[in-house]
Amino acid sequence: MSITLDRPSPTTTAGTRTSTRAARIAAVVTMVAGVILAVAGAATWFTVQGNLADERITVSDDSSRFAGDKVDGPFTAFQEAQMIEKHYLESTEGKTYAEIDREDPLRQTAMTASFLRASLFTSVVSFGVAAMAFGLGIVVFVLGFGLNTLARRTEPLS
Repeated sequence: MSITLDRPSPTTTAGTRTSTRAARIAAVVTMVAGVILAVAGAATWFTVQGNLADERITVSDDSSRFAGDKVDGPFTAFQEAQMIEKHYLESTEGKTYAEIDREDPLRQTAMTASFLRASLFTSVVSFGVAAMAFGLGIVVFVLGFGLNTLARRTEPLS
């Protein structure tokens, strides 16, 4: 009587090694992409923050939130944009740039206010994109780390 042990065939082991190696390469690429996204997000956040701070803008003193604070983040930038709108609408008696006659000197005030608001809103969006890139970078890195761990656990023993 003979006992036969089922052993994986050489092609199965080689195929498993190839799959495991491909999974580990994908894991490393995924982790590197995650780090790049996170670093790019953080760098963007701090670049926008630094550029806003360099402008030395402060939130209007009559603001209900952040009055007198430096505009160097998404919340203060948004609040100051709202205050600019409030002030220019007060000075134009509620008329927007498009509603003011071309010869009216207040049209320049409305145009400048619209430009400043758009710039501040662009900063707010930039902060959001930077935060999203950073967060996605962390998620992608963790996924790559998990894939790498899974690939190591399924690696065939020699």
